[in-house]
Amino acid sequence: MSPNEQEDLARRRAEIIVQVQSGQLTATEAACRLGVSRKTYYQWERRALGGMIEALQDKESGRPSKPHDEQKEGLQKRLEDLEERERIREQVDRIRSVVDEAKTSAGKK
Repeated sequence: MSPNEQEDLARRRAEIIVQVQSGQLTATEAACRLGVSRKTYYQWERRALGGMIEALQDKESGRPSKPHDEQKEGLQKRLEDLEERERIREQVDRIRSVVDEAKTSAGKK
């Protein structure tokens, strides 16, 4: 089932749950329309209402904090270390080049 089909199905279930909650349908009618047992309908209803309650709770303002990812942090540290080593190696190479040029110039005199 594609994501669009899944979303359409979830919307259909939500619409029917709202109809039951507003008294337009009975749970038995809803289960019949959805092709499931009343027990399954009630499970979906409980999940839907629980999700709605969770979604409507006050949240801290601002951006949510990023999850702590030790592997990502370790890789970032390793990258920074490698970049620092590369900078040092380039500096050493430049110094060697200057020293070699100085030796070559001194030998020609």
